[in-house]
Amino acid sequence: MKKGILLLLLISATNGMLMAQIDRFNDRYTTRSEVIAANGMVATSQPLAAQVGLDILKQGGNAIDAAIATNAAMGLMEPTGNGIGGDLFAIIWHQETGRVYALNASGRSPLGLSYEQLLAELDEMGADSIPPSSLLSVSVPGAVDGWFELHHRFGDLPIDRILRPAIAYAEGGFPVSEVIADAWQRSARILADRTGAFVETFTIDGRGPEKGEIFRNPDLGNTYRLLAEHGRDVFYRGEIARKIDAFMSEHGGYLRYEDFDAHRSEWHEPLVASYRGYDVHQIGQNNQGTAVLQMLNILEGYDLASMGFNSPEALHLMIEAKKLAYEDRAKYYADPDFVEGLPFETLISKEYAAERRALIGDTALERIASGVKGLRDGGTIYLTTADRHGNMVSLIQSNFRGMGTGFVVPETGFSFQNRGELFSLDPDHPNVYEPGKRPFHTIIPGFVTRDGRPWFSLGVMGGEFQPIGHVQILVNLIDFGMNVQEAGDAIRWLHTNSTEPTAVWGDYLEDGGLVRFESQIDPEIVESLRAKGHTVEIGGGFYGRYQGILFDEEKGVYIGGSESRADGQAVGY
Repeated sequence: MKKGILLLLLISATNGMLMAQIDRFNDRYTTRSEVIAANGMVATSQPLAAQVGLDILKQGGNAIDAAIATNAAMGLMEPTGNGIGGDLFAIIWHQETGRVYALNASGRSPLGLSYEQLLAELDEMGADSIPPSSLLSVSVPGAVDGWFELHHRFGDLPIDRILRPAIAYAEGGFPVSEVIADAWQRSARILADRTGAFVETFTIDGRGPEKGEIFRNPDLGNTYRLLAEHGRDVFYRGEIARKIDAFMSEHGGYLRYEDFDAHRSEWHEPLVASYRGYDVHQIGQNNQGTAVLQMLNILEGYDLASMGFNSPEALHLMIEAKKLAYEDRAKYYADPDFVEGLPFETLISKEYAAERRALIGDTALERIASGVKGLRDGGTIYLTTADRHGNMVSLIQSNFRGMGTGFVVPETGFSFQNRGELFSLDPDHPNVYEPGKRPFHTIIPGFVTRDGRPWFSLGVMGGEFQPIGHVQILVNLIDFGMNVQEAGDAIRWLHTNSTEPTAVWGDYLEDGGLVRFESQIDPEIVESLRAKGHTVEIGGGFYGRYQGILFDEEKGVYIGGSESRADGQAVGY
């Protein structure tokens, strides 16, 4: 009898401890503890790829080497979101110089395709926008040049050593993880009829691989080996560029050898806005990172902390700030090389934020703008790395739509992105299609410094959700005091102008758009927002995939969090 009572007491105490971990913050939920390490850390959405980066750190590589190695492994292991047929953006904290650097490694449209010819091609197809399933949507892949720019400026280990683990996995095989397997199978059904080597490269007996099934991509392994032996020029001026030229010429595409030969990545000063004493860095340029800074500037005028996490008052203000920032996104975000006077500095100024803030009242704004019509849930991966020297990398890389176009040049092992779909056809829009122009991008890496020192590297992949995701993570950390893992596990919301959560064009609402919450949201919060005039639904939608590494300088440790809605992990040593 006494043993039974003791057992019940033990079970009760254990359950109490578990609930204390889960409900420490009452309305907050965390799936697991943060990862804490002193020497280095990697966080991304595929565990084996994260460990590839960690091994590079343990071998003496720095955060930049680890980021390249991890990205190479991700292109193999999560082709549903990235690969060397796509583009890349990165923000680097370089400890030796004490500076933040921003790299724009996005590719440009074909020099040989004029605006008039594009319209003629679309007219012949009966299309009123650039189809993602067409070679017209392919721009120059920028990721490989991005790797070599990063390596040339900051890398320590030789590139062949950095790419060695991904080559070994490509040739020897790896088990496909659960979430990725599901997306891979769906993409394989959609893309199986594409011209080229998609079926031979990305399927097993014509289907996508199952969870736990060993998959090999020897063609990609060979491409990586060529890069390791001959450098970036084999991709942009050598064997691979010539194969792509021949494929495009044969199948009606417009990319040519000259487009690859002319390609270059660009280093920029990042755009920066302060938020309650923290400096938030975004790349801006032809991506939507500027929207993060605009939203934070507007929200800085409110005491969100006193309102409380997920309070109707705080949520209302965040939703309205999103509407206002995305209205500007629709008007102004484009490649600055082609449009003079884009007002990025004005858009992120405190004065402009005050003007926009004044438009927010107690009820939902009806003003909306559809903006650049992009996927709600695109194909993207995010990774972040940190090393024993204090260097940190925030890197995002994408095919745009899932596995991209599905066009695979035989013997190369990768699919082309369809980022060119996001060009506007409106001749008066800054993002209108032009030859040699970089299209608008949804992918954004983020970085935060405090008092001129590194603090937090973050990303939240997921199409147009990404700026909303960045803001939610940062508000969770700074205003609501969550830790790095809690900030990502917390219930998320999105706002869209489409009635369908995964629509590309959709039927656009005229009453202020649609707010969606993950299904755990309290129904009372939903009703309070509806009373303020918001159209709210529960469930559906895509709420991004988050990774983050925070540097605790006082303790001298990195603290990592990884998306619980995906396969990945944060790992350190």
